[in-house]
Formats: sequence, structure tokens, C-alpha cells
Amino acid sequence: MRWLVGWSSASVGAARAGSAGYVGHAAGHDGETVHPVGSQLLWGDPDPLWAVGDWRPDEVRVVKADAQNRIAVLGTCGASDEELRLGLVTARGGALRHLTAWPGSYTAIVQVGRRITVCGDLAGARPVFYTPWAGGTAYATAALPLADLIEASLDFGHLAALLAAPDVPAALHDSTPYDGVRRIPPGHALVLRAGAREIAGYEPVASLAVAAATADPDRAVEAVRDALVEAVRTRLAAPRHVPGTDLDPGPVPGMGPAERRAARGMPVPGIGADLSGGPASGTLALLAAGLPGMPGTVLGHGTGAGERLLAVTFNDLAVGGREAELERAGALAANPRLHHVVVTGGEDVLPYAELDGPLTDEPGPSLVAAARHRVRLAAGSADHFTGYGARQVLDAHPARLADLLMDRQRRHLVRPVAALARADGSVLVPARVYGAARRLARTPYRAGLESLAERLLHRRFDEPGGAAGASLAALAWARPGPAARWLTGEALAEVSVLLQGAVHRAGAGTVQRPGDYRARAALARHAADLRVLEQAAEVRSQRLHAPFLDNQVVRACRALPEALRIQPGARGAILRTVLRGAGISDLPPGWGTPSHASSAAAARTGLRVGVDPLISLFATPLLAEAGLVEARVVRKALRAAAEGAPLPLDGLADLVSLELWLRRLLARRGTCWSGTPARARAVPAGIAPRRGALASG
Repeated sequence: MRWLVGWSSASVGAARAGSAGYVGHAAGHDGETVHPVGSQLLWGDPDPLWAVGDWRPDEVRVVKADAQNRIAVLGTCGASDEELRLGLVTARGGALRHLTAWPGSYTAIVQVGRRITVCGDLAGARPVFYTPWAGGTAYATAALPLADLIEASLDFGHLAALLAAPDVPAALHDSTPYDGVRRIPPGHALVLRAGAREIAGYEPVASLAVAAATADPDRAVEAVRDALVEAVRTRLAAPRHVPGTDLDPGPVPGMGPAERRAARGMPVPGIGADLSGGPASGTLALLAAGLPGMPGTVLGHGTGAGERLLAVTFNDLAVGGREAELERAGALAANPRLHHVVVTGGEDVLPYAELDGPLTDEPGPSLVAAARHRVRLAAGSADHFTGYGARQVLDAHPARLADLLMDRQRRHLVRPVAALARADGSVLVPARVYGAARRLARTPYRAGLESLAERLLHRRFDEPGGAAGASLAALAWARPGPAARWLTGEALAEVSVLLQGAVHRAGAGTVQRPGDYRARAALARHAADLRVLEQAAEVRSQRLHAPFLDNQVVRACRALPEALRIQPGARGAILRTVLRGAGISDLPPGWGTPSHASSAAAARTGLRVGVDPLISLFATPLLAEAGLVEARVVRKALRAAAEGAPLPLDGLADLVSLELWLRRLLARRGTCWSGTPARARAVPAGIAPRRGALASG
């Protein structure tokens, strides 16, 4: 893991005591001081900032105007030092948005006198957290270090909301799994002035007062192309890395450099990409291979492929259904600038097959499949492109049908509704979908939250099945999560209370359209889970790049007309146009066809194969001690799903991943800070067996 951490105190004197690290009182605990373990100081008193973890030298940049005016950028940023200096000058007046408009994926921190600004991203893949501490505010890009700093306990209300309503921002609000540690929303920045904090938004939100602006589809797609090309070019322009040279034990009889690297689990030097056969990964691989420069492995290392881009395809031998995608991946790999590697996996890499792994900053459903992804990524490059996020930023959430009705664009509903009717095989689908979209367009945000609170309180989780049923269920401001049906009544009541509080919170979500609101929430959840996956499946010295989640790419995709993105096959058509604009037109037949197989089949097969360890995991679960579930109910659901019962597998993944995360957190030793007493770490008291764990809310 890599993060940055710092703080801002109320006065210079207090700040100096804080930067020396006194925890709690001015004298501290036995006079001990604290600083982050494995950190490098970016700037010191009165408001210090550290970078923690295995940051590369080119990933940490600090540009100073003088001793009290400076900017730090951590991550992959395409801005030059002069552009950073100009950005710092502009930020002195309080402007924020330009700090997030450079190509790449990064976190920007600006210090102007005693004012500190920390910018989060639009997707939520690079979040910012904060907590009151030492008379001021401590902040970080990871929640666990702050939880260690204040010895935070678990926030059981947040954990209940993660299971009952994970796609509803109003239920989670700004909470984290750690009590007292808060998160700023995507599209916002944390502004600290001498310890006082403010959350400021830097991105305009679509208003209900006027119809959405009409955008030219061709220009909008061109903007997506330009943003994607610039995102890929920024990665290609970064220095090449040869990982693990300091860890190579030297010659081993019968093993060359590549074999030694593979034995250590180190990535191939240079740049590579996923090549699943889907449109998102294929677009990035072809763009990276086709742009000028040297996109591939470093000469003299690994495969010796020189300028050829390493393209990795995962072939699941345990579950079929992806033959067409693999065929398309093979056809794309015939490009002379691609070096194709196929990684195979059997039952040993199915979801749920490997329940051991590292502790991540937060829980996420991808924990159950982390070992599966690690096998693929271990064959990848030091800098590896992935297509994560393309579906969330390009596809239309079904609730966008209501947005079109609000803007009086009914004619654009014809094709998507007809496609649903063909998939469902019923002539009644158009009327049902149109009626649901019309109800949503006329339903206020508050009424939508009240309806969800009532559903949770009365345990109403039945939803229609099939493709049309899923779209009908999604035509709502909020809906229960797939794991909600297995929660205790007490946990559901707690989440219902949280939602009722959100109803009365001033201005919460009232200025957004339902489709735009639901799409942003889905993107934020996907980005958060990708962050968990990146930590759980981490390969030493490797960087995963998800250009579709870059700020500029997200902005360009949000500018796409809704009438364009809701059409069947829109994502493939948009990416095909992007490639054509970049000079790539020779694509295999069927490219861009959405896949309906693989992940669900792999999850069900993995559940069937690994049901016994899962039953053992829930023999005495921590979730039951926390009052969130009853162990007997979960064990019954796991057995039924393993036997083929039509239960929501996503909900079981949520339950299993949260239980795994809790066990790893409580089994953890040590802390993110040095010089602290041994008890200064998160959740020092563990989980006390009780039924009233949620009563504190």
C-alpha cells in the first residue's frame, strides 16, 4: 500500500507539538512522539506531510514557490513542473478545479500559508480521509493510518450499511469502517485552515431547474478519444521501471532472469496491458501499442520483446463460456506490436478458493476473488493497463431513462426498451419499463429514500427476475443491497434510521437527476472496490493503471449525450469510434459484444467447490458477534447456493468478504506509526460478543 498523511493544527505552537507527534495531551503518553512507519517527509512544520510506502521517485513531485507556498503531486501526473507552478499560483486565490484537470491519476496537495487543500478524484479511486486530532485535523489517502492514530473502534452502522445498501450514498454518507474517520465525497476537496476543515466541491452538478444541455454526439466521442489517448500517452511518457533488481539473488542453476523473476512473483519490466477480448481492455492495449514511443518491455530484460507491448489474457479452465472473447483476444494479439501471453487457471484460482490474503484499507467484494486476479497480474508488466471502470463511465444506468423523460426526449427510449422486450420475450415489457421510468421521474429524492427505509424495516426484498426485471428494479432512487436479506432485524433497523436521517439532511441529493445520481453512486462503489482489489492482489513493484477512472476521462464520458449512451451496444460503438479516430480500424468480428458469461458462472462454481471452508468460516463469525447476521442463516444460504438455489451471489460475496476483512483486521499486529505505545492501533478492544452492537447509533 502507498498513501500520504499529514495534519493541520489550530496554532503554530500546537502544530509544532503535533508534528513532533504528541498524541492526546500536550505531554503525550510518556513523552513519546509519533511519525509514520516507512515514510519520507515532503515538508515539515508547522503542517507536516509524509509519503508512506514504496513510491517510485517519479511518482512524488514537490514544487515550491517559497517556504510557505508549495504543491505536492503523488501518482501519475502529466503536468510539467512549470504547469504545477502555474497551478500553485492559481490556487492561491482559492481555485480548485484546475488542480484536478491534468492527465493521469494522482492526488494533489497545495499549501498556501496555513491553508492546505487536498483534492480527491471524481471516481473515488483516490479517496481522501480525515479525522479530528491533537486540536486540529489529520488527513490521509488511507483510512487505516488515521484509525491507528486515534485508536478508532469499528463503526457498526457503516458495516451494516455496506451490506444493506452499498449503492446508496445517503446510507454510507461520509463514514468509514472506523469510527471517527471520515471520507470526503468524490468530486470534492478537503480544505484545512489552521486545523479547521471544510469540504468543498469542485465539479458542477446537473440541475433539475433546466433541461440537460444538448451535446453534439460526434464532438463528445472525440473528447473521449482525446482524453483516453492523453491518459495512455501520460503513462507511456513516464520512466520505465525494472522491478526487483535489488532483490535478485543472482544466478541459479537452470534458471534464467525471467525464471528467477517468476519465482519471486515479480512483474515483467516495462509496460503491458490486459487483453480479455472485451472492448475496454482491447482499446487500451491497442492504443498503448499504437502510440509513438516504446510501449513495451525493456530491452535486455524479461521476454526480450523490445518495443512490443505485453498483452495478458486469462483463460479460465474451470469455467467455460468465454470462448468467443478468447478468440477475439487472439485475433487482436496478432498485431505485430503485441506480445501475447495466455495465463491459465483451474479450480485453484476460482473465487472463494483462497481465503488468505493481505489486510486491505477497507472491505470490498473483490476480496473473494483476489487470488484469481493475482495469478493474472503476476504475469503482467511493471506498469499494467486495465479496462476497469469502462462499463461504469460509458454505459447508461437504467435510471437514465427517467432523465430522458424529464428532458422530454421520449423518442430515444424506443431502441433500449425494444431490446429489453426481445431479451425478456414479453410484449408487456415496454409498457412496464415506460411506466417505471415515468414514476421515477415524478418521485422526489426524499420519497425514494423513505421508500427504501420502509422496505428495509419490513424486510421486503423481492424483485422481478430476468433482464427486464433487473432494469425495472434499477428504476428507483435507491434499492436494498443483495446481502440485505440475510441481515438481522436490528441491523436493518439501524440502516433504516440512517436513511431517515438522510431524508432530513438539508440539500442531500435534491438537485440531481435520478439517472445521474445512480450512475455516480455506481461508479464510486466500483472505484472503491477496485482500490480494494489493487491492495489485495498487489504484486510487488507493479502499478495497475485504470485510465477510464482518470478525472479527464470521467469528465469526457459524462459529457456524452444520454440519448447516445442508452442505445444497445453503445459502449462498443463508442470505443470502436475512439480506435478509428486513433487510426485503428482492423477489429475482429464481434468485437464490442457484451459478455454475459464468466463472472457469475465462476462465482457459482467457486462457491460449490469451496463451500466447506466457507461453512467453517461462518461457524463462529465476527459478523454475528457484531450483531449484523445470524451464523445459522448464513450457513444455510451458503449450502443452498452451492446446491444451485437462485440466491444473489453478489450478496454472499459481500458477506464473505466482510467477514474475511474483519478477521484479518483483528489478527493484525503492529501499527502504521512508530514511537507510539503498543495500544495505539485501530480496534484495540476487538469485537465484544453482543447483540446490541448497533445501539450506539
